[in-house]
Amino acid sequence: MRKLVIAISMLALAASAAFADPILDRQALMKERGKIVGGLSKVVKGEEPYDAAAVLTALQALQANAEKVDVDALFPAGSDTGDTTAAPKIWEDMAGFKAANDKFIADVKAAAAAAPADVDTLKTQFDTIASNCGTCHQTYRVKKG
Repeated sequence: MRKLVIAISMLALAASAAFADPILDRQALMKERGKIVGGLSKVVKGEEPYDAAAVLTALQALQANAEKVDVDALFPAGSDTGDTTAAPKIWEDMAGFKAANDKFIADVKAAAAAAPADVDTLKTQFDTIASNCGTCHQTYRVKKG
């Protein structure tokens, strides 16, 4: 009986994953990412006070967000049309897109592991992270008009 329950649970999980909407899923992840990066940006700009614990929590949240991005699942063939700002370049240069995503993950992990002790250290790390965002947006995102 236990094996049957496990088998049914696995089928249900697989079925729910199959019906997920990759466009909505990636938009939700990017909105979450934008909020986290926006909060860190306020600290870097001096609009919010530097709090080492809060910064580390934000960097860890950003790392968790980055690690949720499964490029193959979120950018499957055919998900380039509809309500999306994902540029066709993603599907034309999937290897480059994956490399950009991997670089972002690595840089966020490094920043979280380093646990910046002051705002100047955070600024350096944030500049690297923000550069990744900018590069990806310029290359793999359609500008909103």
